Amino acid sequence: MNDAFTHLLGQAPAFLATLRSAQLIAATEVTTLITGETGTGKELLAQAMHQTSSRNRTPVINVNCAALPDNLVEAELFGYRRGAFTDAHQDQPGKLKAADGGTLFLDEVAELPLPVQVKLLRFLESGEIQPLGQTTTEKVDVRVIAASNRDLYTLVKEGLFREDLYYRLHVVPLHLPPLRERFSDIELLLGKLTARLAIYHRLDAPRYTTAAIEALQAYAWPGNVRELVNCIERAAIV
Repeated sequence: MNDAFTHLLGQAPAFLATLRSAQLIAATEVTTLITGETGTGKELLAQAMHQTSSRNRTPVINVNCAALPDNLVEAELFGYRRGAFTDAHQDQPGKLKAADGGTLFLDEVAELPLPVQVKLLRFLESGEIQPLGQTTTEKVDVRVIAASNRDLYTLVKEGLFREDLYYRLHVVPLHLPPLRERFSDIELLLGKLTARLAIYHRLDAPRYTTAAIEALQAYAWPGNVRELVNCIERAAIV
């Protein structure tokens, strides 16, 4: 396992299969879609893929699509020129321009408004962007890794996500299984994460009884690894 992937902890077969595929894909330039529930580690996987790619000398630019107001998404991604709209007092390059030569991670890509999906599809097909208020296009060299905790194909059938963009993103999909499907990893995660958090907080690491471990393995973990980390952190502190 490449060092960049070692912080993604787990031995469950489905989880390891995803990591092996991610390492192979990372060496290419292909657009990638990472799916999985909230808290399964999609951003960590994207970071690891970037670090093991030929683009690792540049930073990965992260965009949480769900956190952007609809009226600002296009400007945030593609940039704008001074005077393009009210309050556009100076040129702004946008995230795609900032990621030129590197990787753009689009988290929660399902939340992009349909008009912005059109522009993203055009970029993926041509490598060109057109900032708001600019009459010409320009080329940027960006690898896109997208992620979603929603079923994009279902959204396509409901008319909420463009079918052509779905297939353009879905070239090589990667799926991170939820923690409830890899309960055998709970004990491993407990040991590794408890040690890390105890060091971080400069506290003695708590020990878990067999009954406690069995109870944690039986829990459904709707928040997945992120929820487990919070649980372990509370245990280390109190």
